[in-house]
Amino acid sequence: MRKLLLFALAFLGSASLTMAQSKIDTKWHCPKATSEQKLDVGDVPDHIYWIGQGTCDATSSDGDLKEKSGMFTEFHDQWKASFNFHGYYNATTDGGDKVHYKYEGSASTDTTKPASNKWKIVSGTGKNKGIKGSGTCAGTPSGDGSYDWTCTGTYSMGMGKMDKMGN
Repeated sequence: MRKLLLFALAFLGSASLTMAQSKIDTKWHCPKATSEQKLDVGDVPDHIYWIGQGTCDATSSDGDLKEKSGMFTEFHDQWKASFNFHGYYNATTDGGDKVHYKYEGSASTDTTKPASNKWKIVSGTGKNKGIKGSGTCAGTPSGDGSYDWTCTGTYSMGMGKMDKMGN
């Protein structure tokens, strides 16, 4: 019984270490999308669908996850002066591994007003396999179509990742 109790305590201790939260704090500069398509929906005036892809570069990455570049694929549902958006973002870390994000948010078509989104990490590659996390971004648009984003949140590595690190 005593051995079982010691095993259970050791297992719980390792599980809590495995699920420890690490910090993400990255600032991104994203030029205007390099590929985009805009379509009038046709149901009411000023209702537009937009899809685009582009790249971003990290201008600083102060958290535990050192991100350096990324690529987004994004969809907008715009009506009059605002739009909702969602997309996927594939970030590359300093080590070359990937982190795949899914995000959604809202913004004004007025390029003097900020944008915001909420994101979740859905997967990763290499050292980031098994990663999960969530957070938010605040974006500042500029007149040339680019955005500067400040993204913060937390992430953890799954049990499978810790097993591989120990061997």
